[in-house]
Amino acid sequence: MTTEIINNVIVKNWAVSIDEHARKEVENLCLLPFIHHHIALMPDAHGGKGMPIGGVLATKGVVVPNAVGVDIGCGMCAVKTNVRVDSLTPDIIRKQLLRGIRRQIPLGRDHHKQKQDEKFMPQGFDTDSMHVVSRQLVSAMKQVGTLGGGNHFIELQRDDEGWLWIMIHSGSRNLGKQVGEYYNDKADALNRRWYSMVPPDINMPFLPLRTDEFRQYWAEMEYCVAFALCNRSLMMNRIMEVIADTAAGAEFEPMINIAHNYAAWEEHFGENCIVHRKGATLARTGMVGIIPGSQGTCSYITEGLGNPESFMSSSHGAGRRLSRTEARRELSLEEEVARLERAGVIHAIRYEQDLDEAAGAYKDIDEVMAAQSDLVRIRTRLTPIAVIKG
Repeated sequence: MTTEIINNVIVKNWAVSIDEHARKEVENLCLLPFIHHHIALMPDAHGGKGMPIGGVLATKGVVVPNAVGVDIGCGMCAVKTNVRVDSLTPDIIRKQLLRGIRRQIPLGRDHHKQKQDEKFMPQGFDTDSMHVVSRQLVSAMKQVGTLGGGNHFIELQRDDEGWLWIMIHSGSRNLGKQVGEYYNDKADALNRRWYSMVPPDINMPFLPLRTDEFRQYWAEMEYCVAFALCNRSLMMNRIMEVIADTAAGAEFEPMINIAHNYAAWEEHFGENCIVHRKGATLARTGMVGIIPGSQGTCSYITEGLGNPESFMSSSHGAGRRLSRTEARRELSLEEEVARLERAGVIHAIRYEQDLDEAAGAYKDIDEVMAAQSDLVRIRTRLTPIAVIKG
């Protein structure tokens, strides 16, 4: 970890490398007048929209919608099974497991044709009082239990003892996007009306505590976090059904879940503050987490070390090395496919447009893990067997 001071703000940086885009965003963050203590950058940090992905921002008295982002509640879940990987032939994996999963779970922009049962949706929320969620609810009931596109994935994995694991990366689908954009625009309009000292061109408008807009955003953000968990849980249940139909006697351990796009009230350095994690995960002492690699590389089940300097946070993955445009321009399709096939992974790289999710587009996950040895410890290493992308 390195420390520097920018505009009188302390920046603590675990990043293995950081691109110019992210660097400029950090400089912009240091203009914010409501920062609590310091800014933290995780080892997977890279350029985002307004704030680096892999950034942790603690604030006093305000919430910043764009420091959460538009895929509110996006995160990871993982389940260990009692199925031996060596009992599954490539034919079984392709024709029974992967085909079965694709029949159950819509991918990319696809949704369910019918609304899913209300029991699969978040419970205990007053959705009628929510501006965005109330309008999007019917649509969301068709999106719950769907993967989405971009960097979202389903992987079948093997641990070092040969057991089969299931891992999912997905979020709040279009619901989170609608909520995030609505309140970022509202915050921007209000900041301009208030002649806020936060420069409008850095795209980090805020909503002050005790305002109606703060309360409205907070309620809808929490709903989206809950919806994202419901989304992952429903997909996981349906994948387990596919595996149980294929492998007689299959049993499943409790699901591990961790979110990486949200804001929460926490106490750090003796004060209550709002911690925004945008592409970063909570890593309190003993807390079980998930840090995935890139397609074709290892992922890790971790245990948090509760490091106060990172606001008890860790990375959410390997982090991009190349932007999507750079990946498609610079990477070789043949080399990326060969890399995956040498590793024996049933992969999702078929065409040039798939290169933005190739392993070469991401940082080295083992370097990332080494850089955060003071944030988490590794409990389990997982090697990919088969990948499904949106």
